[in-house]
Amino acid sequence: MHPLLSREKKEEEDEEEEEEVGFGVGFLPHAATTTTTTTMFSCVGCFWVLLSSALVAVCSFSFISPAWIVKEQLRNNHHPQHHGHSNKDSVSFGLLWHCSESLDHMYRCYTFGGLGKFAEIPSSSWQTSAVLCSGGCALLAVSSLLAIITIFLPGGGCERRACTLAGYMQMAAVFIMAAGLLVYPFGLNSNLVRSFCGEADIYNAGECQIGWGYMLAIVGVMLTVFLPFFAKYAPKEQLSPTPLPTLL
Repeated sequence: MHPLLSREKKEEEDEEEEEEVGFGVGFLPHAATTTTTTTMFSCVGCFWVLLSSALVAVCSFSFISPAWIVKEQLRNNHHPQHHGHSNKDSVSFGLLWHCSESLDHMYRCYTFGGLGKFAEIPSSSWQTSAVLCSGGCALLAVSSLLAIITIFLPGGGCERRACTLAGYMQMAAVFIMAAGLLVYPFGLNSNLVRSFCGEADIYNAGECQIGWGYMLAIVGVMLTVFLPFFAKYAPKEQLSPTPLPTLL
């Protein structure tokens, strides 16, 4: 009896050792996969933060730019010694500013009606556009600050919720700023614009042309579209990472 019990006990111990070895070997690839996944999402999160901060700067700079609508007109010089020559005067409009070249060849910029007089912006469409663009840019700035905070949060539910909230805020900022850019050309039929651009009308700049400030704002909004997608994969740890064969 005793030799039989000793043999069974030895076999059970051998089986337990084999299970422990098998468990350790099978567990190593999973641990490596988890480490790789965490590192990858950390890189995505850093890129998301950098892109968000850069787009806040781009959108802010473009929205305060006075070069949304630009005209360069020729001014004839009537001095005899310069007969046949002409100088070029420049006029430009933005959301809150307008610039022109004065008689002493100085390029000066002025706010519409002065600071604090929002109602004196020459078109209600430009007033609406200013509110939408500035509101969308402010929302994008808040989401960028939230994205920076997520870098210092430990991986987990709190970080995922912060990234999700920032992504929704960035998505809302895209729609708000895009609406502001679409509304702005409706103000081209104002009397102030027509006095410089001739027969200008809605979505028709007349003798003027689209300036670099408006184009920069369009590019900034187009790039902001990608931010919510990066926010989805920004957390350091995912609940259920998608296997690579499934993506293929």
